[in-house]
Amino acid sequence: MSDKKSSDFTLIFIVTLLVIFGIIMVFSSSYYYALAKKGDAYYFLKRDLIWAAVGFTAMFVASYVNYRIYKKVAPALFVISIVLLLLVFTPLGIEINYAKRWIGAGLVTIMPGEIAKICVIIFSAWFLSKKPEKIRSFTKGVLPLLLIIITYFTLIILQPNLSTAVTISMIIVVMMFVTGMKILHLFGLFITGVAGIIVMIYLEPYRMERLTSFFDPFSDPMGSGYQVIQSLLALGSGGLFGVGLGRSIQKTLYLPEPQNDFIFAIIGEEVGFTGATVLIICFMVLIWRGIHISINAPDLFGTLLGSGITAMIAIQVIINIAVATSSMPPTGITLPFISWGGNSLVLFMGSMGILLNISKHTIN
Repeated sequence: MSDKKSSDFTLIFIVTLLVIFGIIMVFSSSYYYALAKKGDAYYFLKRDLIWAAVGFTAMFVASYVNYRIYKKVAPALFVISIVLLLLVFTPLGIEINYAKRWIGAGLVTIMPGEIAKICVIIFSAWFLSKKPEKIRSFTKGVLPLLLIIITYFTLIILQPNLSTAVTISMIIVVMMFVTGMKILHLFGLFITGVAGIIVMIYLEPYRMERLTSFFDPFSDPMGSGYQVIQSLLALGSGGLFGVGLGRSIQKTLYLPEPQNDFIFAIIGEEVGFTGATVLIICFMVLIWRGIHISINAPDLFGTLLGSGITAMIAIQVIINIAVATSSMPPTGITLPFISWGGNSLVLFMGSMGILLNISKHTIN
């Protein structure tokens, strides 16, 4: 089938709007931190502009690549993602803040955990679309993908990076559910996953501290609860309409690295509850378009590929905002299109390109 439809305009508009807003907020939130730590107030802005340009290029190119091509390279992408995750534990691995999540040499660094997200989506879509009826069987459908989950989870948790490990696991489970997995199997995976996360928390003291700070951040206001408290102060200070763009107090070296995982708190402070709500609505529209495109894809592979990408966006948005509002224990995960991070920005925008190509083939 040839491309007869134009790309989803709403999706393009929302993504462009989010990226532009993200650039503005990265600059606003990082100004003082960049000046103090890098000696250049425009350090993060300049790099974010470059990554945004790369991201738009990736989205444009991906939107013209027939999504069915990914079926042919799915197994290879799976192998590549595993190799990249293994390279983290070699001399190529880069350790930052007691975690090895990057590989690279010199100025070029990549985050294998981010690349693994899109690779596992493509691989799972390929595997599930070959014989979708197998997903009703635990041994023939659920178990193989459960082994995939365990493989990724193990390699990523060793970095350590619990949030990315959980995100990838949830993406695969969502795709299994879309294919038609039995509710009993879904419930079993949910119970197993919760139990596994509890074990992970108890095995690492710093995770237990994060859990404690979630229930009562003020029990250790200068330690494990510090970041959450500063986030809540930022959100509370914003009120209904915010203190004004660029006028955040918490970004002046109170909230650590405000341009990253807790950028939503600075957004809430500067543009208030109203601005934060508009941002959430934009994400909801984006997720709605992703669901619409997935439902109307011409084949199961397209449906699963679109569902996986949409699930990735939805999961990260929910977790990031939940952490910033102290609705769940702190964990490091970016806000799609908004938080600073070149790897994640290019990944998300490239994924949107894939979704745009699927939209060209939709049946409705």
